[in-house]
Amino acid sequence: MDSIDLKILALLQKDATLSIAAIGEQVGLSQTPCWKRIQRLEADGVIDRRVAVLDPVKLGLGLTVFVSIETADHSKDWLERFADRIAAMPEVLEFYRMAGDVDYMLRVVVADMAAYDTFYKNLIATLPLKNVTSRFAMEKVKSTTALPLPAPPPRGRAEPRLAVVGE
Repeated sequence: MDSIDLKILALLQKDATLSIAAIGEQVGLSQTPCWKRIQRLEADGVIDRRVAVLDPVKLGLGLTVFVSIETADHSKDWLERFADRIAAMPEVLEFYRMAGDVDYMLRVVVADMAAYDTFYKNLIATLPLKNVTSRFAMEKVKSTTALPLPAPPPRGRAEPRLAVVGE
């Protein structure tokens, strides 16, 4: 992956609706080579998918909950069954297996406390859980889907730095 690929990725992270012509113009390529690079990045799995980012509050989903889960069972079979059940819960936007004092962490988005109570009751009915702790977000201070992209180091320097659109 070279500096042009990184610039393309930075642009697409900011606005995936940009035309190939607009992207190519900003990175110094004509449309065909630009499109081929984007296709390669998709084929290589660097670009996972292109989506629309929706505003949960405008959709009536104003409550974000971070749910920490501890279990007494750490078997592969238990995790597979639990992951299957969590995957079927549309309220769960993110699901992580953790290191540290909790085993799993969920990010859950629901309309309100009553909706969370329904979700919670469904969650604890899935499989035996040792402990479930819910933390309610009061305010979203920062939210981004853009990853910090590494940039090729300047000549003569080996330290990595972040790519900046428009460099």
